[in-house]
Amino acid sequence: MHPNSSLIKGVVCGVRVEEIDDPLMRKIRYLDKLVDELAKGKSIEKILRK
Repeated sequence: MHPNSSLIKGVVCGVRVEEIDDPLMRKIRYLDKLVDELAKGKSIEKILRK
């Protein structure tokens, strides 16, 4: 995983990504969120919110 993946914020499947406790599940949701946002045409810069 990229070190900046923790900058991905938002909701996936009704769950806030940054509030998931299980590290593996959080990484899976980061990827879900990334794929969803890229499919909508958003740039990486907008997805990785600082």
